[in-house]
Amino acid sequence: MKKTILAMAIGACVAAGVGYFVGYQHSTPVESTAQTPERKVLYWYDPMVPGQRFDKPGKSPFMDMELVPRYADETPASGGVSVSAQQQQNLGMTTAKVEKRALSEAFSAFATVTTDERSIQNVPSPAAGVVEKLFVRAPQQWVKKGDALAALWIPQWTTAQQEYLAVRQLGDSELTRAARERLALQFMPEAIIRSVERSGKPQTRLTLRADRDGYVVKLDAREGAQVAATQTLFELASLDPVWLVVDYPQSQAQALMAGSDIEATSASWPGEAFHGRVSELLPQLEITTRTLKARIVLDNPQQKLKPGMFLTVTQPAAAQRPAVLAMPEEALIETGTTSRVLLATGDGHFQAVNITTGRTAQGWTEVTSGLKEGDNVVTSGQFLIDSEASLRSALPGQHSPQAIEKHMQSYDSTGVVKEISAESITLAHPPIPALNWGAMTMDFVLKQPDPAIKAGDTVMFSFTLDEEQGAVITHLMAMPEAKK
Repeated sequence: MKKTILAMAIGACVAAGVGYFVGYQHSTPVESTAQTPERKVLYWYDPMVPGQRFDKPGKSPFMDMELVPRYADETPASGGVSVSAQQQQNLGMTTAKVEKRALSEAFSAFATVTTDERSIQNVPSPAAGVVEKLFVRAPQQWVKKGDALAALWIPQWTTAQQEYLAVRQLGDSELTRAARERLALQFMPEAIIRSVERSGKPQTRLTLRADRDGYVVKLDAREGAQVAATQTLFELASLDPVWLVVDYPQSQAQALMAGSDIEATSASWPGEAFHGRVSELLPQLEITTRTLKARIVLDNPQQKLKPGMFLTVTQPAAAQRPAVLAMPEEALIETGTTSRVLLATGDGHFQAVNITTGRTAQGWTEVTSGLKEGDNVVTSGQFLIDSEASLRSALPGQHSPQAIEKHMQSYDSTGVVKEISAESITLAHPPIPALNWGAMTMDFVLKQPDPAIKAGDTVMFSFTLDEEQGAVITHLMAMPEAKK
């Protein structure tokens, strides 16, 4: 009986041990597989040529060394930076959307009223004759439509008109028509020909009259003077409309365009605005003042504006140009050679983007390339995070101290100088285990050369790895045995 109980106890212990072992076997793999996720590699690069990227590990084609991985948690895949919400608040960062806007540049310039030369009309003598009387005796005299200007005596019309009257008496319609056409070919007005037909006598005196309202720009006739056929006696011009000639600087070359509406004001008529439209942009630059000129046609129905007056020309708010892609002016970062903005791509990620800009007006800048409508750009605090380097220096909490220490880590070694210049040095050095480098001969950036060191010397040196410049010598000293 005791043996049976002992056997049962031993069996129970063995079963418990087996169960524990099996349970241990099943639980151990589960615990062992709960490992930290592997770091994602974005690309591999050679620290000596950091600008060249590779999609897989291996030997560098430039140096006898292994390529170094760049991990996703070290920098965003797009080359931008990530800023936490708290840090954005501390920096006072704000964003704005890129949108379509009609940019109307503020434009103000002085203009001079001149005569609309398209309205100038010549009044010539229709034939050779004598000025019997002048009704307009001075330039700038105002005349109305139908007013008499001068009375002419044209004796050479006498013979032609007598021949016409004689032909009419013959009753031959064909000859009469031909004779009448000869009168018209002598620039004889229709009114004179009809007067000849009504009176049956030659009509050799003609009164020149104004065809419309205006003023005499030019007077080239005097009483008693002989005049030739088609000789200009008067020039008449109108004051409605008038021209404004605007002078404006080259920097505002895009402010005006043909067809633009403008407003003009004058101290002579305070509180009153005159409206017009840009007729032409004159092609020549004024050499003395280095200004451009534009011609504006301005309505002047009451003739308030006189040639020679000065007016101030502005563009009304309603005169808008077509909508263009634009962003707030404060979002632009000018580097002297390029223009860029900080683009917010979401989830606290920001990326520097090079853009091309156009004109600026009303606090907005036109974007001709680099952005699209709806993009978010940083308008405040962007200068502190314009690049990853400035982000790390301005926001030390964004990256761990170990990452910064690794970025600035210095490496020590010895080597033999093969070649040295003012900006670089070529060294043959032994293996550097900290970087998994084998013995090789390579170039280093040398910012502070030592004139006592020359090719063939054995030196001790320290260097750091810079992502842009590569290996940079921070300390260089000749070995004691080399100074003999």
